[in-house]
Amino acid sequence: MLSVRRWCVCAGTVVALSSSAIGTQPSTGPGFGPGARVLLDAHNAYPDRGRFAERIEQALATGLPVAIEQDLAWCPGGDGVRVPVVSHESECQGGEPTLDAYFFARVAPVLDRALASNDKADWPLITLNLDFKTNEPEHHQAVWQLLGRYERFLTSAVRGADPAVVAPLTPGPLLVLTGSNDVQQQTFHDAVPTGSRLRVFGAIHGVAPTDPDGVPRATAATNYRRWWNHPWRVAEPGGQRGAGAWTTDEDARLRAIVADAHARGLWIRFYTLNGHDGPKIGWTDSYNFGAAATAEVRWRAAVDAGVDFIATDQYADLARLLPRR
Repeated sequence: MLSVRRWCVCAGTVVALSSSAIGTQPSTGPGFGPGARVLLDAHNAYPDRGRFAERIEQALATGLPVAIEQDLAWCPGGDGVRVPVVSHESECQGGEPTLDAYFFARVAPVLDRALASNDKADWPLITLNLDFKTNEPEHHQAVWQLLGRYERFLTSAVRGADPAVVAPLTPGPLLVLTGSNDVQQQTFHDAVPTGSRLRVFGAIHGVAPTDPDGVPRATAATNYRRWWNHPWRVAEPGGQRGAGAWTTDEDARLRAIVADAHARGLWIRFYTLNGHDGPKIGWTDSYNFGAAATAEVRWRAAVDAGVDFIATDQYADLARLLPRR
């Protein structure tokens, strides 16, 4: 069983919550490596058109460690110069907060206290999941430079000469993940000098199944590509809107996909598992199972399978499930 300490960011102070055993997947790496822990992934934890600015607070209030998703667009700031902003849209609406102001300004005090305490048992405390809505090289370079300003927090690895050789990670209180886009790799890996440190890690592309009922296969982790990202329909072909009873075949399918990822040295994420009656403003309807109980069955299955990052908009509901297990 996996034992994960959880912490609460309460009034700016990190407070220990009760320990709990989570899942059954054996550890295949360090204390935060693939299969070592199961985390809430706070989906879309950023403002959208002036609404939902409290989402990052809601995510942090569930406890640490936690993953937090930030969607990024490349938009003009107040001085007209383009900067990475948090936005669900690729088109700039105006007034979007910058990634620096919305995310880093909020978490920096928490992460500085973590550095001061030097208790690394639960590092990374926060996994930042970057979802680029636009992929201009200049956008990527601006994010790379921003991460350089906060390098003291970062979980990193040495950029080796051979990308296939997976260097050990040096844990920091923050881990930064990004997508599978090849243009992102050019900035975040290929342009990094050999011997320097990688600040952000991408996702693999994976291999599509050869038949409609087959499961995708993971490719091995590389020094840069260290995780695998999936919509829920990969585990349950009907997806959220076509979900029926959770079956043993579906459970076996989920476990096989997760086991494949972990065997190849990858974290794995599934998105986005919601269960609520009726539409919710700001939540994508296609992610809704339609009932809390239906979603909870899938949350429990994902936990038991050892899914590293379970994405949901229902932060507190999933967080309550994790500790009591």
